[in-house]
Amino acid sequence: MQEDSPVQNETTPDTAQTERPQRARRRNRLIVLGAAALVALGLGGIAVATTGSDRPAPAAVSLDAQARDEAASRADRSVRESSTPVAPSVSPTASPSAVSASPTPAKAAAAKAKPKPKKTTKPTPAWVDPMPGAAVTSCFGQRWGTLHAGIDLALPSGTPIHAAAAGTVTQAGDASDGYGNSVFIDHGNGYLTHYAHQSRIAVTVGQAVKAGQVIGYEGATGDATGPHLHFEVHQGMWNQIDPAPFMRTRGVDLGC
Repeated sequence: MQEDSPVQNETTPDTAQTERPQRARRRNRLIVLGAAALVALGLGGIAVATTGSDRPAPAAVSLDAQARDEAASRADRSVRESSTPVAPSVSPTASPSAVSASPTPAKAAAAKAKPKPKKTTKPTPAWVDPMPGAAVTSCFGQRWGTLHAGIDLALPSGTPIHAAAAGTVTQAGDASDGYGNSVFIDHGNGYLTHYAHQSRIAVTVGQAVKAGQVIGYEGATGDATGPHLHFEVHQGMWNQIDPAPFMRTRGVDLGC
């Protein structure tokens, strides 16, 4: 019986000699590719050494120099791009006119605080109504067969009586002849005024008074049927004249 010859799996010496150079060339190519990859990742500068090869690997120095040139070119380009002037952005701020138009708190407070008007007092007239607002109950003239020598002015009892003009008090008290409590004021121009039937006198003899000053209070002393002021004007002592036209020429209307 004929036996089959075994399969020859072993490599012959000639085959081994042919495969060794091919393996060496493949190994060299892999080494070169690996070195190039390391340079591209920034890990250049590493020299790749090969052993047991009859073809020297490409020098890593040249690849490293090329990578540095490319990096320098990129850096130079980035510098030029960053030096390009950038247009300033416009911020949405208020215009100077709008800012200046808004008042500061101090200016606003000054504008708000308006100056108070000065109080002015009207000068007192030289002659005034001795009892303003009073009703006239009797005028100067004949009454019941005798001369009523003054004007009667009526308001509730106790109403203040005012000096008709500035002067000096010459009498203050009971004037008799039915006048009751009376005050006489000499105005220094030849005229006197007489205020009768007062309930209470507020001045004394010799006292200087101003126009409008309170000299007493209305009453019914003496011969009086009710509280009222009997007002007379004398041109010289006891020379009574009609008070109505006299006071009217001096700006005071007594109603008669």
